[in-house]
Amino acid sequence: MTSDEFYKELSYISASRQDRLAFARLVLNDMSLFPKLIAISFMTDDDSSSRAAWVLELVCQEYIYAIIPHLDFFTNNLNKVQLESAIRPMAKICTFIAEHYTSKHPNPIKKSLTSLPKEKMIEACFDWMINDHKVAAKVHAMETLFLLGKETPWIHPQLVDILQQDFHHQSAAFKSRAKHILNKMKKLKKL
Repeated sequence: MTSDEFYKELSYISASRQDRLAFARLVLNDMSLFPKLIAISFMTDDDSSSRAAWVLELVCQEYIYAIIPHLDFFTNNLNKVQLESAIRPMAKICTFIAEHYTSKHPNPIKKSLTSLPKEKMIEACFDWMINDHKVAAKVHAMETLFLLGKETPWIHPQLVDILQQDFHHQSAAFKSRAKHILNKMKKLKKL
């Protein structure tokens, strides 16, 4: 499938989970499509970027290691994503990466996520936390920051400040997750 054909197929995807899963299966069955998917995901002025990001999230949820050859591209472009419907899946992919990176078990993400891409991911997550974005993006960003803060000590104090500062102005969903993250950070300090 050419890039143009792939792009055209993406335009037919609806927000339904069934459509997104079907397209994710297409990519998972032909990983030569993955570079096309990630490239379209970062065409930030194009509505198809959101559709691609939805599919990218599902592909990464199923097989996060597909992103390894593209980690630099992914992290270098996170700050360029503007469409709210694309930010949430990007934030969730960051959480997948952080979960594998901080896992106790050896895995390829641990070796591949070097300091510069990690810094870019941290920067994007903090931007999503402090700027006016929907709760879902903020929730994934705070989870990513919590996880990466286990190994990067300056993150947790900054995250606590943001969570406490925004707490009273946010939705019930934000407050619930913020309490959960704050409690997890308190438990880490006790260890």
